[in-house]
Amino acid sequence: MEKQQDFWKNVSRYPGFLITISLGIFFALFERIKPLLQNPVTLIALIGLLLGTIAFIFFTLQAMLGLTSV
Repeated sequence: MEKQQDFWKNVSRYPGFLITISLGIFFALFERIKPLLQNPVTLIALIGLLLGTIAFIFFTLQAMLGLTSV
């Protein structure tokens, strides 16, 4: 029974690891992009890229799940 408790204790740590790794990646990427945000032209380009990526994922998932009549 002790091994089962150790297993679930170990499994319960994974969400914390996931959050830590995700935040680390986000902050590392943000530090690399931060200088680009100083220039208005690159800021507009990055916002457009972000919105385009979100729209692409939205429409792709919508078509894959059959939510539209294409």
